[in-house]
Amino acid sequence: MARFTGLLGLITFLGIAYACSTNRRAIKLRTVAWGLGLQIVFAFLVIKWSYGQVILHNISQVITGLLAHSADGSAMVFGPLGAPGNALAVFAFAVLPTIIFVSAFFAILYHLGIMQQIIRVVAWIMQRTMGTSGAESTNVAASIFMGQTEAPLTIRPFLAGATRSELMTIMTSGMAHVSGGIMAAYISFGINAQDLLSAVIMTAPGTILVAKMLVPETEVPATAGTVKMPPNEEHANENFIAAIARGTIDGGQLAFNVAIMLISFLALVGLLNATLLGISNMAWAHGIRTPHSLNAILGFFCAPVAWLIGIPWHEAPAIGNLLGTRAVLNEFVAYTSLGLQKSTLTPRTFSIATFALCGFANLGSIGMQIGGIGALVPNRRNDLAALGFRAMLAGTMANLMSASIVSMLIK
Repeated sequence: MARFTGLLGLITFLGIAYACSTNRRAIKLRTVAWGLGLQIVFAFLVIKWSYGQVILHNISQVITGLLAHSADGSAMVFGPLGAPGNALAVFAFAVLPTIIFVSAFFAILYHLGIMQQIIRVVAWIMQRTMGTSGAESTNVAASIFMGQTEAPLTIRPFLAGATRSELMTIMTSGMAHVSGGIMAAYISFGINAQDLLSAVIMTAPGTILVAKMLVPETEVPATAGTVKMPPNEEHANENFIAAIARGTIDGGQLAFNVAIMLISFLALVGLLNATLLGISNMAWAHGIRTPHSLNAILGFFCAPVAWLIGIPWHEAPAIGNLLGTRAVLNEFVAYTSLGLQKSTLTPRTFSIATFALCGFANLGSIGMQIGGIGALVPNRRNDLAALGFRAMLAGTMANLMSASIVSMLIK
């Protein structure tokens, strides 16, 4: 039964995208068909095809082994506090250093030109199959590995002249993906690396599908029919050591932002829960039932969405709470909670939730994109602000569609 609800969810999300479209007549069947088809094909390759499972498993093992080396640095600096598996290890000293290490490693890959080649191949596939422009295809491909404000740097010269539909795709790709550094932190929480890798791969075509349904292309993009990554002039004269230093500094800033964000958001959630509990206790004294926590509220309203992606109803409130937490707060808080609930959830539900939460789609990301992308093209800030909520909806639905497809394939 849960598999059929996943199909119902997929149909529902496509229906919502069609209903909310700015121009239904301009929706291209080719883009929708290829987007959905690629998502399903990718899902079969990584879930049902034995060789695909072996390849992805080996890649995830390499990544997990690579991330383990971040402990070499954190244990040296912080001692037992930075050693994973140690009873004294704490989040700030054992998990956040992983972000710094991965950021430095990615900087090396970019300096050597390896990441650029991977991005070009992925962008070429999407451009040829789905008919998207070179600029937006490149940005979507870059978003698989980079953050929502870093990926647009790969197409910076084309941002000012991007069509409204291209901007929508660019924003949606940032909402629907997570960066490599953040993904590394999720793995430290106990999230399956294989599921995370599958999620970011599957979501790429889904991103274009939903974005192009909500805001179809009605203009002629400047990079139609081409895939080209302009050279990064800012770091053109950078040597190997300078690239490592830059990646380390960028990772340190990201880790610091994650830490202070968690402190602030979790403290505010604690305050809100205490307030709701007090109100609930007073109401109960008069025979009135009210929600006793934010978790209960989010779980109640988002449980139907969780059910639509194939989660059994008895677990839907728990996953619904995480979906609501991701939208209102952020995915980092949601994944933290998911990791803590791993022992209480079935493996199937845990896996589906991993796919559903694998994106930056939340209210805070709207501000981040307006500020981050807007700094690159100040003349498009109004367009970015106007598309903000629509991009968040598109990113959320792209993740939910991936989760729905996965729920139909796993037992």
